[in-house]
Amino acid sequence: MTVARIALVGDRSPHVESHARIPLLLDALASREGLVLDACWIPTARAEAEAAAGTLAGFDAVWVLPGSPYASEAGALAAVRVAREEGVPFLGTCGGFQHALLEYARHVCGLAGAAHAENDPGAQDPLIAPLACSLAGHEAVVRAEPGSLAESALGADRSTERYHCHYGPAARHLPVLAAHGLRLSGHDEDGAVRMAELPGHPFFLATLFQPELSGDGSRPHPVVRALAVAAVARAERRAEAGAQTRAGAGAAGTLTAGGRAAG
Repeated sequence: MTVARIALVGDRSPHVESHARIPLLLDALASREGLVLDACWIPTARAEAEAAAGTLAGFDAVWVLPGSPYASEAGALAAVRVAREEGVPFLGTCGGFQHALLEYARHVCGLAGAAHAENDPGAQDPLIAPLACSLAGHEAVVRAEPGSLAESALGADRSTERYHCHYGPAARHLPVLAAHGLRLSGHDEDGAVRMAELPGHPFFLATLFQPELSGDGSRPHPVVRALAVAAVARAERRAEAGAQTRAGAGAAGTLTAGGRAAG
């Protein structure tokens, strides 16, 4: 059985319900789905250094979890950037969604001054701004765009999801993100963006809602399962590539030894 390594990026806290759900979800993925994930929690204060050292790129998936404001905005953004640039399966939920959009705005769209109002209350025109109506503790319908990763991951074009957030993307900035290739693939019934993805990436999905809070944790949300499937697939590809490399090296060594013996 292939075991995939997943980086859980966030500032772990017993007071964040979604964090408490993670062990339950990992157990359920293994027992119900046969998807085994070896999880490593990485605090945001350490994530920037882990990204620079190449450690994050060595994981089979990166999940930037809820719990903002993070101890380190730079750490959260570094985790998103590594996953995006290195093709590592990525899921960002709630604060992870917000920082995925923020990273894309800064490093792909060239909006160096893009800000998150929770991290920078003095920002004049933040990309991530207070929601007109807080979604903390609310449920709402999400509609996924046809043919999108969002639709595939949800397993449906419509789903009712749980939120626990006070911030979301300012609509006036979204056309720039879309023009630079980010697909805004899930919306609420008023048209507000609730999911985003990156076409051409093996798996890059961000949700403003928290799939961790679905049910009681004994049945992983389809989005969480989709991330696990992508992580295991990456682990299998890497294991196969490693085996082929070792086999090639062994064959080369045999030929070299044979050549010396013949001489």
